[in-house]
Amino acid sequence: MARNTFGHLLTITTFGESHGPAIGVIVDGVPSGIAITEAEIQVDLDRRRPGQSAVTTPRKESDTVEILSGVFEGVTTGAPVSLLIRNEGQRSTDYSKIKDSFRPGHADFTYFTKYGIRDYRGGGRSSGRETACRVAAGAIAKKYLAHLGVSVIAYTKAVGDIQAEVIDYQEIERNAVRCPDAQKAKEMEALIKEIRGTGDSIGGVLEAVVTGCPVGLGEPLYDKLDAMLAYGVMSIGAIKGVEIGLGFAHSNLKASQTNDAFHMEGDRVRTETNHCGGILGGISTGEDIVLRAVIKAPSSITVEQNTVDIEGQPEVIQVHGRHDPCLCPRAVPVLEAMIALVIADAYLMMKAYAQ
Repeated sequence: MARNTFGHLLTITTFGESHGPAIGVIVDGVPSGIAITEAEIQVDLDRRRPGQSAVTTPRKESDTVEILSGVFEGVTTGAPVSLLIRNEGQRSTDYSKIKDSFRPGHADFTYFTKYGIRDYRGGGRSSGRETACRVAAGAIAKKYLAHLGVSVIAYTKAVGDIQAEVIDYQEIERNAVRCPDAQKAKEMEALIKEIRGTGDSIGGVLEAVVTGCPVGLGEPLYDKLDAMLAYGVMSIGAIKGVEIGLGFAHSNLKASQTNDAFHMEGDRVRTETNHCGGILGGISTGEDIVLRAVIKAPSSITVEQNTVDIEGQPEVIQVHGRHDPCLCPRAVPVLEAMIALVIADAYLMMKAYAQ
């Protein structure tokens, strides 16, 4: 059996397959009294849905969310919130020719070997479509955090070797790649289209900033806030690396260059720099939490690739269908959702332990 639940006090349990009738999520531990509507959740789902631009998959899904339980007269009741998203526009026949083949870069081989069965139609539970459930749940977590003065914003930091040099939050939703640098966004979009034309795909880097967190979120050992964030973010299928603050840049710097000096600002302790990314010893410092995630190139490409089938026979395949040439644009709201769920969970844990 597979574990489908994430979180400590605020938990999500997702269900459904990419080519089944529907997918959904049960969000448990949501405090009562949070105003939330389907329309508010839909805003983030529309940012993740397929078919939204020339640099995403052309698959058409409205990703319309239905609230089945846990909300009465527009506010949460404290009961589990159940959300359903019906699948639309599936073309399962796109996978019929390769149903017995292990697609390179996908979970086909490992899933089949572990469970002895797999849903070849788009990957089933291994499909990125499951992330719509996370985005829906994350919208509730973001609404809860907003009441606490906490916000989570993510964007595309890099596609291939093109990196954003200007960070303008107002620019993120103005371009197809969700990049905060208008000029670099044009270059990223051109690169994605060029690579798509060759039948290949490209990876990138996402960056997220959490503002408004107090001092004290996270624990000093196994539930370190950075460990919880890394766990949540790495659970997103295509993410292959996470760094916080300066991250891997620490490897060739001295402590005198990376330590964040303290000073007083009124009655509050602040740091002059934020190389630690807002977390020290697994506990939030009160400064912005800064996180970056590496997302790999989408594995479904029409370029010929060597593989074997379920009988171990060698073959050459091409993966046809409607796939993203770059995951960055649609992964931005997914990253925000997982971070929001972790931060909200950490808030509830801190509140519970303080009692």
